[in-house]
Amino acid sequence: MTIPADLRYTAEHEWVAVVDGQVRVGVTAHAATELGDIVFVELPEPGTRVVAGHVAGEIESTKSVSELFAPIDGEIVEVNTAVVDDPALVNADPYTAWLYVVAPDDPATIDTLLDAAAYASLVGA
Repeated sequence: MTIPADLRYTAEHEWVAVVDGQVRVGVTAHAATELGDIVFVELPEPGTRVVAGHVAGEIESTKSVSELFAPIDGEIVEVNTAVVDDPALVNADPYTAWLYVVAPDDPATIDTLLDAAAYASLVGA
């Protein structure tokens, strides 16, 4: 299982990448594998405020429906419509198939998320 070292992670199996001061969010390879074939993704609309640890969307597979949790506080500035149109992209490459982008209220909170080693320990990798 791939756990890129340059990303941050949540205990809810989301990854976070900082891109031009904004936070790109997706689900980890571990989550994609556990979910199985992903068939539906519901994401927040741009302009929506999200709060760390609160529900920010939903991802559905042939096995189950799971909530997506915001990793940080901020405002949604972009969603990946390609993933909404073709949710299987998440299974194909979860680290390319990002879900949404957040303008963080406090960029320093990103440093409180799990690093790759801590996430690997969490999932037993």
